[in-house]
Amino acid sequence: MSQSPATATDPQPTESGTRRALVVLSHHRRDSLTAHIADLSVARLAAGGYEVDLLDLHAEGFDPRMTVADQPDWGHRDKEYSAETEAHMRRLLAADVVVVVFPVYWQSPPAILKGWIDRVWNYGFAYGRSKPRLAGKRVLWIGLAGATADDAIVPGMQAVLEGLLSEGLAYYSGFADSRVRLLPDAEEQPQSLDAEGNLLIGEAISGDARTAHYAAFDATAAGFVDEFLAAQLVDA
Repeated sequence: MSQSPATATDPQPTESGTRRALVVLSHHRRDSLTAHIADLSVARLAAGGYEVDLLDLHAEGFDPRMTVADQPDWGHRDKEYSAETEAHMRRLLAADVVVVVFPVYWQSPPAILKGWIDRVWNYGFAYGRSKPRLAGKRVLWIGLAGATADDAIVPGMQAVLEGLLSEGLAYYSGFADSRVRLLPDAEEQPQSLDAEGNLLIGEAISGDARTAHYAAFDATAAGFVDEFLAAQLVDA
């Protein structure tokens, strides 16, 4: 059964009335364009009435390596996990919506983000139950890509990420809505491949052209978040 649409200023409340969002940033540089887009996402969510928890995986020193403590007694769904994993699980459970911002490396998320998924979206928590504990939540994945918007690789990149993140992860974790959005043209020097597979790197944009380029980049990213918040919700 469909619910009425939520807008950026009228998100769906939790049982307590507090609307919460988790923004996950996956980049090793805090002055990166990826971090900037994560901050922009935080601002859009806050403007929409959400209480926002920003999880900067690198700044918080998250270890992406799986340990035995992260998967004790595999067949027991209510097992205790490692303290670090449990803390991240609580942050996921507290969120009504999740926005994940990351650079696209080789058509996939960075290793630290994949490690966060492996350790935290664990058996008995994110999947392995008739009704997952994350059921009904919504997630937006925003990937920044160096390829130009008209590069032939972009549709394939979108398809790969859709399969991994929406079909292979969010679906099995019970999310009511999972959307993957790409932000190509992230590089100041446009990059593309020619018919022979050679990498072509153009001249770096500067001055007014650079200002206009990244203003449009920001507007596109903000539009992704606003579209996500305004989307019609469905029951999990």
